[in-house]
Amino acid sequence: MRFVVPVPSVYARPNPKYFGRRGGMTWLNMINDQAAGLGGKVVAGTPRDSLYVLDVLYDRDGGKRPEMIVTDTASYSDIVFGLLTLAGFAYAPQLADLPDQKMWRIDRAADYGAFQEAARGRVDLARIGRHWEDILRIIGSIHTGAVRAYDVIRMLSRDGRPTPLGDAIAHYGRISKKTLHILRLADEPGYRRQIKSQANLQEGRHSLARKIFHGRHGQLYQRYQDGMEDQIGALGYVLNALVLFNTRYMDAAVNQLRADGFDVRDEDVARLSPFVRHHINMFGRYSFQLPDLPGGLRPLRDPAAAEE
Repeated sequence: MRFVVPVPSVYARPNPKYFGRRGGMTWLNMINDQAAGLGGKVVAGTPRDSLYVLDVLYDRDGGKRPEMIVTDTASYSDIVFGLLTLAGFAYAPQLADLPDQKMWRIDRAADYGAFQEAARGRVDLARIGRHWEDILRIIGSIHTGAVRAYDVIRMLSRDGRPTPLGDAIAHYGRISKKTLHILRLADEPGYRRQIKSQANLQEGRHSLARKIFHGRHGQLYQRYQDGMEDQIGALGYVLNALVLFNTRYMDAAVNQLRADGFDVRDEDVARLSPFVRHHINMFGRYSFQLPDLPGGLRPLRDPAAAEE
């Protein structure tokens, strides 16, 4: 998510496309498949997401270690593909211009039949072998927190071109993971739906965040990075609280409908969104006094009763 920072700050960067004539920052945040936020990172301006995706992953606030990482195209690079694969994650970026994506082969002379033209890139195993010990040291250093992944990725590229070590990691990422990912996108509808569903969750969370973060036109007025992270961290906390609230009460409502004899189908329940917001008071006065709820949840509203 992009936020304008209208006050002078060395932690904001200009980008006319997103911030007009003022500076701004980006909130890179991660959620799981249950719509709960696991962590995030505030970065200045609009840098390429791929520089930070590993840091967001390893600096998460809680939750289980993710099995599959779904990102948009801006979070993708061959080096990041290699690093995530080596770290034991299934990486599933959304790739733009999928029909034009290059696939990779190891044997230049092999006949790949219908994929002969598509598999026009060649992976150099000898290049990977020469740098294998250094590659393992890098992965171990990132995994243990000895170095930031952001610093490693910048070190592996110079002026937009990978170093020999960075090129070896990129080649590793191309061996099977990138090529198989492209083939699965083209061939498996379930795989595409899984990726799209997670991307839609993130978009729904961001839409709700815009509704909640309405004060001062949704802009950040903190001058320092710590203050920005506190403000955006509070937004993430409120989002998680709202998702939990909606989930608990939707579950209670579904159970009540079934107990009353209504035919509630599982496929309809699967389409319920934890980001519904029409019942949330975004404006006006707020009360933080805890109500007396000896039974746990508030009684569900009777849909046949008159509105108060």
